[in-house]
Amino acid sequence: MPHPSEPPLRASLPLVTLVAAMGGFLFGYDTAVINGANQYLKAFFDLTSAQEGFAGASAILGCIPGAMVAGFLSDRFGRRKVLFLSAILYAASAFLSAVPRTFNEFLVARFIGGLGIGASSMVCPVYIAELAPASRRGRLGSLFQLGIVLGIFVTLFINAGIQARGDAVWNTTHGWRWMLGAELAPALLLLGLLFVAPESPRWLIQSGRDDEARRILESVAAPDEAAVEMAAVRRLLAEEDGRFRDLFQPRFRTPLIAAIALMAFSQFSGINAIMYYSTKIFTTAGVGVQDAFSASAVVGFVNCVFTFVAILLVDRAGRRPLLLVGLAVQVIALAAVGGMFAAGVQGRPLLVAILAFIAAFAMALGPIPWIVCSEVFPTRLRGRAMSLATFTIWTSCYVVAQTFPMLNDSPSIGPALTFLIYAACSLAGFLFVFARLPETKGRTLEEIEASWSAACGSPEPAPAQQAIKP
Repeated sequence: MPHPSEPPLRASLPLVTLVAAMGGFLFGYDTAVINGANQYLKAFFDLTSAQEGFAGASAILGCIPGAMVAGFLSDRFGRRKVLFLSAILYAASAFLSAVPRTFNEFLVARFIGGLGIGASSMVCPVYIAELAPASRRGRLGSLFQLGIVLGIFVTLFINAGIQARGDAVWNTTHGWRWMLGAELAPALLLLGLLFVAPESPRWLIQSGRDDEARRILESVAAPDEAAVEMAAVRRLLAEEDGRFRDLFQPRFRTPLIAAIALMAFSQFSGINAIMYYSTKIFTTAGVGVQDAFSASAVVGFVNCVFTFVAILLVDRAGRRPLLLVGLAVQVIALAAVGGMFAAGVQGRPLLVAILAFIAAFAMALGPIPWIVCSEVFPTRLRGRAMSLATFTIWTSCYVVAQTFPMLNDSPSIGPALTFLIYAACSLAGFLFVFARLPETKGRTLEEIEASWSAACGSPEPAPAQQAIKP
């Protein structure tokens, strides 16, 4: 079996997409598994409410440094090596989360898993973007998000199956351990796939390993296309030195603002308020969905279906149109939820409005920020830029997860105003996309990069300038 540092003899685009999807699957599994285990963890460790909340947030706290460090590591050592590290962290977390003797040991295990989530959430979109042909990059990049929602959805059934194997006493002593430990299987599968997966050809060219890069590019594109791609990468790499402060040059101001804004809007729209607290919301809605399994099943199913819609449309309709439609529906749906809570409306209308928001998010603001952020930065800065973007999304996620219970339970705010705040954030996102976000559909990564220099007045190939036009 080859050493992780050795490139494979033959790259495979389906293998690359499977690796990215598996990274997303583990992301989704690790994020969602705590929802089935938390009630038993609380009983086993005799947790207070504050400790219970910290148990759920401990993985998120690991995501932030994981994402920040992964950017530097992936630029220095390669995308594939960092994915190896992520898979090892997932596997270690799964094992250690299943065998803790104390609550502090459990928190450490979950923090380790968070490091893996943060690293893979940064590297997977970059990895697939740097290997996928321009005409299919959006569709293949969406598979990372599909992996996330499938991971969340599958976790639901794994947790339910484990819960059904015993009574409350068995689940309190053993069941939650199996739920968390079951993640070891997909983590080992990802680790195995990485032994035969290729490195990013753009990173290889940056490292002076042109022959390996050529073999990989020719396995995912025609030889003449591979030659053109290599020439473009070499030309742009000659102009870059890859320092973090270069991200703040005038020509990268637009992509940097776009990356940070899209990631922030994706969280401040309130998606994880619903994902983490769906039971409470659905119970308040009075639709008879009283347990976490049923509530998550409805949300998870809609989430999966409309992620497929994104995969089908992102390379046909483009990034901007999908985002504009999705954000418009989000504004309407979230405003309707807030209005119904204010008016005391319960039942199916409220449920439908919440599910409309989930559907709109899944087809647009869920997958597309990951795709756009992986497209708009140059090769030598892409890892560092994605670290900054994923730092933004995980910090925003933590803020939303921590503030929703306080906002929802506040006598002066309550659920009505809380959802109206999320609607206002979605409206701000719509206005930003309409006014500032460029279209990247169908452009090579090098053409997209060249467009930022063109926008700042530097001489670049004319066709690339089209990429900066809304």
